[in-house]
Amino acid sequence: MRQLTGTTRNIDSDILARVTTNGKIIRNRNKYVLVQKDLRNKPLGYVAVITDHEVVSLKACSVAVQPENIAEFHDGDVVLINPNGEIIFLYEKKSLHNAILATERCNHRCIMCPQPPIAQERDKTDFNIELISLFDKSTKEVGITGGEPTLIGDNLFKIIKHIQKELPGAAISLLSNGVKFADKSFALKLAQCRHSDLQIDIPLFSDIAEEHNAVVGAKTFYKTVQGLYNLALFRQKIGLRVVIHKKTYKRLPQFADYIYHNFPFVSQVAFIQMETTGLAKENIADLWIDPYDYNEELRQAVLLLADRGMNPYIYNAQLCVLPEDVRKYAMQSISDWKDIYLPECENCSLKGQCGGFFESNREHHSEHIKPIINDISHDI
Repeated sequence: MRQLTGTTRNIDSDILARVTTNGKIIRNRNKYVLVQKDLRNKPLGYVAVITDHEVVSLKACSVAVQPENIAEFHDGDVVLINPNGEIIFLYEKKSLHNAILATERCNHRCIMCPQPPIAQERDKTDFNIELISLFDKSTKEVGITGGEPTLIGDNLFKIIKHIQKELPGAAISLLSNGVKFADKSFALKLAQCRHSDLQIDIPLFSDIAEEHNAVVGAKTFYKTVQGLYNLALFRQKIGLRVVIHKKTYKRLPQFADYIYHNFPFVSQVAFIQMETTGLAKENIADLWIDPYDYNEELRQAVLLLADRGMNPYIYNAQLCVLPEDVRKYAMQSISDWKDIYLPECENCSLKGQCGGFFESNREHHSEHIKPIINDISHDI
């Protein structure tokens, strides 16, 4: 999540509010933070003020914040302001990658997890219900992520139903390891939410149980597989996710064949370049491989699935590194707040179509990054 830092006055506890920049809100001002440049007069009714003007004249205001870059706020964004002056963007109206963090707990400990789980926390459900209510009604998609979202039990369905109520036009992407869905009754409860556009995205890392279990840090391969079958039984939309690193790349073609024969019902299979932060950074010596060096295995896996009528995609990859015949499967999948391009990308003809890099991958990226000078966009 994108963050800014400012100075604060009169903040005793966290403030969750929607951003307005025009100062014309009449109703429910207590749900809004007013963001205006060089604000000198005291506004009435807003839960907070964000301005780049010295706040001496706003001493009487209940809250005032002075961030480092006021231009980064937009109408409809939702921010969390804490007493230390941190401003966290929990929802950005212009973004296509908004998500609800259901929990930071997890029953796996994947060796490349970008956000290592925590053992204990306060339940976030009521907070998330309030957060969803502040989202713009035109929102097209909401992610539900973690940690492992199913660990909040039936509160997961409470969140899904609230999204249905508040954002009836929004698709939902639920990222889960699938283990809890091995319980058929839990899978049924998800189906009974009757959301018309919900996809459960489940990571699977090998066709060999021991290899998958070594990656996730738990002996749960067969529970994940059973979860997939239970979700399919109730006609839920499922995507598979395969993060590629030194422990998973060698059997990609065989794994793709296994997916075709055992999970023909999945709507898509995403092959994902690794983000090098969190546990991936801690384990980088055991995991890192230049994406160029697994091109042949990736190419075989993608084309095998595509030739058999399935829907493969490639996430987080750079077009200049990929073989030309699989570039069309590459998606711009990195969240916009952590997506960057390197100086080498500046003159590339396909920069606008390329997925770019994670901010955290500045130190670890392919040695084969180079601009594509000729415009071959018709080939991808």
